[in-house]
Amino acid sequence: MAKDKQEKDSAKDTGKGHHYDASDISVLEGLEPVRRRPGMYIGTTGPEGLHHLVWEIFDNSRDEAMGGFCDDIEIVLLPGNRIRVADNGRGIPVDMHKKTKVSALETVMTTLHAGGKFGGEGYKVSGGLHGVGASVVNALSIYCKVEVHKDGGLYLQEYSKGKKKAAVKKIKSSKFHGTIITFEPDPEIFGNILFDLNTVLAHIRQQAYLVKKLKITIIDAREQVGKINDADVFYFKELGLELPSTSFYFEGGLISLVKYYNKLQKPIQKNIFYVEKELDGVGIEIALQYVDDIVDRIIPFANNIYTREGGTHVTGFKTALTRTLNTYCKKNEMMKESEGGFTGDDVLEGLTAVISVKLREIQFEGQTKGKLGSMEAQGAVATVFGEAFANFLEENPDDAKSIINKGILALKARKAAKAAKDSVLRKGALEGMTLPGKLADCQSKNAEDSELFLVEGDSAGGSAKQGRDRRTQAILPLRGKILNVERARIDKMLASKEVKALVIAMGTSIGDTFDLSKMRYHKIIIATDADVDGSHIRTLLLTLFYRYFRQVIDAGYIYIAQPPLYKIKKGKEISYAYTDDQKLKIVGKSADVSEIQEVEEVDSEQAEETEEEKEEVAKKSTKIHIQRFKGLGEMNPEELWETTMDPANRVLKQVNIDDAEEANKIFDVLMGSEVPPRKSFIQSNAKLAEIDI
Repeated sequence: MAKDKQEKDSAKDTGKGHHYDASDISVLEGLEPVRRRPGMYIGTTGPEGLHHLVWEIFDNSRDEAMGGFCDDIEIVLLPGNRIRVADNGRGIPVDMHKKTKVSALETVMTTLHAGGKFGGEGYKVSGGLHGVGASVVNALSIYCKVEVHKDGGLYLQEYSKGKKKAAVKKIKSSKFHGTIITFEPDPEIFGNILFDLNTVLAHIRQQAYLVKKLKITIIDAREQVGKINDADVFYFKELGLELPSTSFYFEGGLISLVKYYNKLQKPIQKNIFYVEKELDGVGIEIALQYVDDIVDRIIPFANNIYTREGGTHVTGFKTALTRTLNTYCKKNEMMKESEGGFTGDDVLEGLTAVISVKLREIQFEGQTKGKLGSMEAQGAVATVFGEAFANFLEENPDDAKSIINKGILALKARKAAKAAKDSVLRKGALEGMTLPGKLADCQSKNAEDSELFLVEGDSAGGSAKQGRDRRTQAILPLRGKILNVERARIDKMLASKEVKALVIAMGTSIGDTFDLSKMRYHKIIIATDADVDGSHIRTLLLTLFYRYFRQVIDAGYIYIAQPPLYKIKKGKEISYAYTDDQKLKIVGKSADVSEIQEVEEVDSEQAEETEEEKEEVAKKSTKIHIQRFKGLGEMNPEELWETTMDPANRVLKQVNIDDAEEANKIFDVLMGSEVPPRKSFIQSNAKLAEIDI
């Protein structure tokens, strides 16, 4: 017995064995859990998490506005990576908290799950990140200062890494009311700290639409180093400096937001539908308008949080939309019985809708709040929207007729598309039994190892087929520019040989039978030439993937190859440059001043000597030969493999969608049928274009 005890004690002392007791349990106090595991609270410590700090502080001010206590918010980007958010709300309480025995302000800023959103009557509804926003921002900031204007006084407390520097103290008298929070993210947590003004503007613009009659101003004062002193100002606009600023204020709320999303579209519905009502404790606000397009835009929010994955409020809306339009259509005998009625997809074509619900007790699915899970929202939305939309159709017969005709057109197109799809995508085609003849498939049947290169023309296809790794790399040459699918339905798409070949090669099918698990390649690599035509083909392919294979992009399967622009040769030494800067560096390293003066720019068309001739010239010459590649077809198989296809050397850019709505708008502009918006876009961005002459 004594021996056994001695062995156990020895195992404990040396850290070996399986001993496990209370001494092994770590207890983290205060905000230390946030600093240890920041990803659990803000998702990531990358750019998205960094900007989330701004949203969390802003959300507190916005919740004041939602409660009717605030109508003016100012966000300032300061020098030294600091952000300042001020509002004219009620001000965070500063009196003593009964439980914590310290100021309520200190409690809110230094304690997780403390705030006015956990019961009580402080807020009817709120967003925020699980109610821990302010304290999490404080924990992840190397510097944080809170100024509260309340009850005739200005109160102040400062913090570092979540810990107070001193107790809350009254500085002076004040005629204002509201809260100012200034914070500087901790570089130990976030590394490279860079706030992006466009990201801030896009998010805040959206929020301004959701709270009617709320003014939000964003000021960029980052260049004002040493020129600003905000010690005695409530709002920065009081400084009187000429600072870059943008203000948002919308009387119309969601109606204004629908107009914003449709400003590049052609409406088929004159009057924008709008309803705002509360039912069973659920606040519901919906605005919608149909446009002449074949894609839908549903933008859902729950307590002002954008729920990108939808949820119960979207389900209730779609159910009521389909039912209401079918009922109206049948009542007014606007469709033949043989056509069978609308499906959900039929009534979504061309729809722009913003759905906003507000709940006191809200449930989300998943940590990122991407999907609303509160079941009471589904029935409430379906009831409120269904009744209001039915009345709208009765009161606006011309709009109702346009919407119904739009749906009937979509119904007919759906049936035609299904027939076309069934004739093209037979079961055998999806299983690889009738793969397109132009496809040089790989030997591997494991999708995770397989790559599909989409190359431009037969010339590049020939080089790629010879230079590839046949085991894992497949080649599909595309002849000319594929169909612009921005406004094309599936039946027209599949009449295009190039598009049909790509769909069959992928193996996923398309439309309502799309199945990502049947994807034959987990890397689809767009490898087009570095010229205007190549850029156009790449854009057409990205349009196809974005509109009809969005899940493939979301899965991270789409890549863009980066072939070299130059082949640089001096003697027997060969280098490749992917940018002009790389070319200059290589030339600078390889030659002295006299040799640089003798640099020759050799076009591919001029470089037709045999390999033996080139080698002989290289031995005798001290000049640097720079060959400019204008297309993949100009590379021989060895060059193409070495620079563009070899996983050990190649450079690939993965395609992702950080802001789906902004991407949607850009595709509308660049690939849609309306010329004026495209002309305006080109004129506005012409100076940013890199032109290869």
